[in-house]
Amino acid sequence: MCGISGVYAFNDIGKECITKLPASAKTLSRRGPDAEGFFYYGGVGLAHRRLSVIDTSAAANQPMMDVSGRYVIIFNGEILNFKELIASKLSVNSHGFRTSSDTEVLLQLYIDYGKECLNWLKGFFAFAIYDKQENELFIARDNFGKKPLLIYKDNDKFLFASEMKALMAFGIPQDIDYTSLYQYFQSNYIPPPASIFKEVKKLLPGHYLYIKGKELSIHQYYKIELPDPEEKCAYTYEEAQVKLVELMEKAMERRLIADVPLGAFLSGGIDSSVIVALASKRITHFNTFSIGYKDAPFYDETNYARLVAKKCNVEHTIFSLGNNDFLDNVFDVLDYIDEPFADSSCIPMYILCKKARRSVTVALSGDGADEVFAGYNKHTAEYLIRQNNFTAKFVNSNKRLWEMLPKARGNRTGNLIRQLNRFAQGSRLNVKDRYYHWSQFTTEDNAMALFAPEALQKINMSLFNERKMDFVSPVKGDTDFNEILLADMNKLLPGNMLHKVDMMSMANSLEVRSPFLDIDVVNFAFSLPQQFKINGSMKKRIVQDAFKDMLPKELYNRPKKGFDLPLLLWFRKELFSYIFDDLLKEEKIIAQGIFNVEMIRKMKQQLMSPSGGNITQQLWAMVVFQYWHKKNII
Repeated sequence: MCGISGVYAFNDIGKECITKLPASAKTLSRRGPDAEGFFYYGGVGLAHRRLSVIDTSAAANQPMMDVSGRYVIIFNGEILNFKELIASKLSVNSHGFRTSSDTEVLLQLYIDYGKECLNWLKGFFAFAIYDKQENELFIARDNFGKKPLLIYKDNDKFLFASEMKALMAFGIPQDIDYTSLYQYFQSNYIPPPASIFKEVKKLLPGHYLYIKGKELSIHQYYKIELPDPEEKCAYTYEEAQVKLVELMEKAMERRLIADVPLGAFLSGGIDSSVIVALASKRITHFNTFSIGYKDAPFYDETNYARLVAKKCNVEHTIFSLGNNDFLDNVFDVLDYIDEPFADSSCIPMYILCKKARRSVTVALSGDGADEVFAGYNKHTAEYLIRQNNFTAKFVNSNKRLWEMLPKARGNRTGNLIRQLNRFAQGSRLNVKDRYYHWSQFTTEDNAMALFAPEALQKINMSLFNERKMDFVSPVKGDTDFNEILLADMNKLLPGNMLHKVDMMSMANSLEVRSPFLDIDVVNFAFSLPQQFKINGSMKKRIVQDAFKDMLPKELYNRPKKGFDLPLLLWFRKELFSYIFDDLLKEEKIIAQGIFNVEMIRKMKQQLMSPSGGNITQQLWAMVVFQYWHKKNII
């Protein structure tokens, strides 16, 4: 796991950026603390920061050149089936490898097969290969977007990097995309391929690009194929369970390849428990880690993690944290975020990664299972509406009641009413609008109300509607539930979940691997009918059933508790002065010209009212943006 950045200059003006390559690489030092390397050739400059995981020797450092000196690669990620590919694709040419690294294998695969090699890679990656003879740059990103890749192009140069801060080190224009900002305040993140800056884009998962001269071309090499809902599934439910276990066993086997200490996150939920159960069959003295919430015992699930650890005979460590522990890390998280991202679960993720990194360099996680196998509450809601059963009818018939009752994220009753109200709201919409509504943290109107009149004029509503239609494009009807999951895979997964995990793990120089996002597992999952994944009483049905014998029975038939950080408490006490006397100070808001000062006043008043918990997420999004803006723009 590493960090990469590069310059492809079109002229002498563009070549000036190459001198800034060391500054760009420096911003990626936490992604790659073990080695730094540069490549310069004419108008091209490549930088690499290395986190050594496979073949930790200096011989495997990057940039890495082939034996002929024609090709050079910088690579972030892991090709987990590289040994298989040596046997199946490279042995006939009798290559004499100088290292035991997957980087050298990937470079040789590209030399021998070109872009075709992307179809054989199993792992996660963002890499660039430069061909000196053709003066051509090839860049690719993995199937599901575990590894980030941002790009920028103007008349003088093409730039790319693993993180926004590495692009900003080149001095790119910092022209805020107000349409992206509008989306951010709805979603708490900016859906790809857009970014906070107008001229910076994210290369989409499953895509590659070529650049030669000034010509840039982007192509898709992978997309999830949905089954024909009219065709009978090739497996019975029982057969599908056996197949899933088999595929997950192979996915796990690949993800245990490492020349450094390896462990796993263990929350006590089904997904991470499956990962630990599979890994513990292959590794003795396996280390697992979880966070406990000593100030919120209702949300604490470490007892379930202990049960799993005992059954799997692993060495489990619980980090029991209080509110002050979370608060102590808030500014470390805000400092690392280089594009507005307001998922507050970044904070516990950051702490978990920081503490786990003291023992391991690689951690396994259950990320992706919810998107692939239908594990979110919105999936249950969508299923119930499509079935039009008693629960759906009951919630809809009482929609006026839910509207009247107090709603808040901060307590169980208020949060339940909030969810019932969202269910009732969504049930009135068509399937596309319902999916969009349930994928956002607030409505378009609420987000719009935050902006000052002069900022509203900068939001391109035509562009927003195009992006919205792209967001919901996989959802075409109400007959195939896999369309909902495909929409999650396209935007929610790479833009939110995977971005969060990559950002917080890399802030701590920790590699995270996700067996549920193995290409074979995902392709298999999307070949299955909806009833294998979800019914009225069970989400991720096939995952829960297939691995039941490996897990403690106590994990089943219990409510998913989740966890809310004490944002309301922080905003009213420890962070109040910093927020309203600095980040959201009225004079600053007026001078900034982005936000409606009257809305800021209302948020401050509501924060101190009994319903203050209703605005904590929106206020956190405001805090994240203002902190980012103060650090990077002003």
